Amino acid sequence: MRIVADTGVCVGEGQCVLTDPGVFDQDDDGIVTLLTDRPEGGAADRAGNAVALCPTSASSIIED
Repeated sequence: MRIVADTGVCVGEGQCVLTDPGVFDQDDDGIVTLLTDRPEGGAADRAGNAVALCPTSASSIIED
């Protein structure tokens, strides 16, 4: 699985960072950044939850 973040759609709500700070972060403007795009194990489950919580669908999962 791979996480993709669309910085043009992100509004900086930060739900992803609160849900999985090991995968998601925010830049100085509050826009999503990825610490890794291929989380494994429990991190993959948390990342999936974080993607689902995004109010603007700025993040998505691509199954490889």
